[in-house]
Amino acid sequence: MREMLISAARTYYMGMINKHIANMEVILTNPVGIGEDAHQDIQAVIEIELAKIADYHDKLEMLQKFFVKPQQQEQSEEKKKDAKS
Repeated sequence: MREMLISAARTYYMGMINKHIANMEVILTNPVGIGEDAHQDIQAVIEIELAKIADYHDKLEMLQKFFVKPQQQEQSEEKKKDAKS
């Protein structure tokens, strides 16, 4: 159960990071897509999106650092290396 909850949190944080990265890509490649009056300040929107990415990244790092056992971290890193090959 512990591993399932940690895995779910990790997946959620990664999903939220990817969501806000996608938002940044849209803003950077097509700033005209921001049509609402509240979003006319593109730099402010970029800052908000970066803050959200940083927040979820910090949470992901804390989860890894304090709740994932060292053996699980090694296995996770090995899986990443195998997937890249």
